[in-house]
This record gives sequence, structure tokens and C-alpha cells, in this order.
Amino acid sequence: MSEFTNQDLGGPNQPLLKVSNLIKHFPIKKGFRQQEVVRAVDNISFDVKKGETLGVVGESGCGKSTTARLLMQLLRQDRGELIFDAAAVDSADLPLKEFRRQVQMVFQDSYSSLNPRLTIEESIAFGPKVHGVSQAEAVERARNLLARVGLEPGRFAGRYPHELSGGQRQRVNIARALAMNPRLIILDEAVSALDKSVEAQVLNLLMDLKSSLDLTYVFISHDLHVVRYLSDRILVMYLGEVVEVGPAEALFNQAAHPYTQALLSSMPSMDPTHRTTESPLFGDPPSPIAPPSGCRFHTRCPHAQRICSQTKPELSGAGAADHQAACLMVQPGSGHSLAKQPLIAREG
Repeated sequence: MSEFTNQDLGGPNQPLLKVSNLIKHFPIKKGFRQQEVVRAVDNISFDVKKGETLGVVGESGCGKSTTARLLMQLLRQDRGELIFDAAAVDSADLPLKEFRRQVQMVFQDSYSSLNPRLTIEESIAFGPKVHGVSQAEAVERARNLLARVGLEPGRFAGRYPHELSGGQRQRVNIARALAMNPRLIILDEAVSALDKSVEAQVLNLLMDLKSSLDLTYVFISHDLHVVRYLSDRILVMYLGEVVEVGPAEALFNQAAHPYTQALLSSMPSMDPTHRTTESPLFGDPPSPIAPPSGCRFHTRCPHAQRICSQTKPELSGAGAADHQAACLMVQPGSGHSLAKQPLIAREG
């Protein structure tokens, strides 16, 4: 298959992937008849624009990794729709095999992601061969990609995963993802298991590859410093829902949702005059089996009022273009005492 770039199929600001009302619940048996569910991903919608890096952040258990697996279709959603470049995923226009050729994923655990019985060269060449590429071309592609990610083919092609360091294995995983000439790469905590010096090298590699190959990234991480460095836009998740999304600098400088503000205040600072003296959040997140009514964050929010437990907030404009937050304080006329009043058109 011939290579192509994002620009061949529309402007850089057009959505490459559109996620609409995505829901994934995991059933839990309780007794013989009753059944509860873990609301891992609960009705989320967002876009991934062509050529951007969308950062996804949130506490452990908020649904980030489940979202990544849904985007890759390693898990199938209970409800909702994925639209990839104007075609519905797993439809006649875009079969799942073709979708997975254009969308690849890099996982957190660099060792368990690789087959220990395959050499590095065989691991990278495996995907292209499944999609009809000849043995010779697949091997040539694997060797070229090894060189591209900074691993000399003559030294590394014949090695096995256990013979490589963590950083080297993650470079192999990146090369394996690139072997299919994808347009979108999902990076699920792809650098969190690496030490800082190796992490910096892999991040710079990702940025170079994105620029030279016109890639689009969904970058999932708990490290806000890394997310800010790499991302064009950031999506914040809490308890299976999207609570804020917007341009990276707008979100970091003017976070609108109290949960996002708490996350940012927890970032370690090198300035001794800006040390965190108290916890920005108190208490554990509520159970995803029985989330709170109304705003799911109201049980931990310092600005919570009675209306917050009664009314579910919607994503509303939070100032800058494309900056939205699901908070009643942002939603005009919501009933919260700190909310802006809605504009009323004059008659006559």
C-alpha cells in the first residue's frame, strides 16, 4: 500500500477521529440474579484533529486506558460510535482490519507488548505480513524503521526482547506501530515506565516522527509536565467522563474545572517558593459502580453547592476558543451562585 499524509485527506484542523457518546460498562455479578456494572467510560464525546497531539489526563481509574482500548477497538463499546475520517468504524466503508492498519497503539509495558519468541525484526515485520506485504518487503521495512528509531539494524534486528533495555524495547514498539504506515498512534502511558533520561529521548523521538511522518497522536499520561510539553490540546477525565477539554496553554493557564485546577496544583515545582503545603484534593474518588448523582466531582469539590448533586453539568464554553468545561460554575444560568447569568435578548 502506498504511503500518504494527513494533508492529502483534508485540512489539518479537520477531525481525523470523532468519538460520539461512547459507553463501556463492565458487569459485576452479585448474588444469583442481581448484577452491577463498573461505569468505566460513561457517555464521552470528543474529536481528534488531524496532525495534533491530544493529551488525555486524569487520576488512576478515571477511564483513560479503557478509552484507549475502545479507540483501538481492542474492546468493543456497549454504545456509541467511532467515525474515522468520515467513515464509521467497522462498517462496509471502513472494515476493522483497514481501521487497525491506519490506527496503531504503543502500550505502557514495553516487555509484555512484545512476543518473547520473536526477534525484534520479526516482531516489526509481523504486522505488514498479516496485511499482505511480502516477506522481503516486510523485513526491509522493519530494518529501515529500526534505523529510524535509533537502533542499528545490524546490532538489534536479530536480538530478542529480553536482550534489550526498557528504552530500547519501547523504541521497538514505536517502530512496530509505524510499520503499518498509520495515521493515528495511541500512546497509553508509553514513557511512564522509563527513567527520565530515556524518557526525554523517547519524547524527542516521538516529536520528530510526528513532524516527519505527519502523524496524529492521542497521548495518555499521568505526568502533566510531559503532557504539556507534547500536547496541542488536553482532555481531562474524571470517573469515566470528560470534565474539561481545550488548548494546552489555555487549560494550564486558565483551568475552568475545579478538578483540573486540583490536578495542576499537584504538579511538583522546582521553585522553593511555590511548594505545595496542603493536598489539593481530599478523599478517594467515588466508586465507578455507584457514581454520585449530578456532578460526579461534587463530593470532593470545594465549591460544591446543593445544585451540584441535583443537576448534571454539560460541557460549556470556558473562555478561550475550543475550551470547554463540564461545571455548573461555567454553565450560564445553571443555578450555582458563582455561575454567569445568561444573556436575555431585549424585546422591541
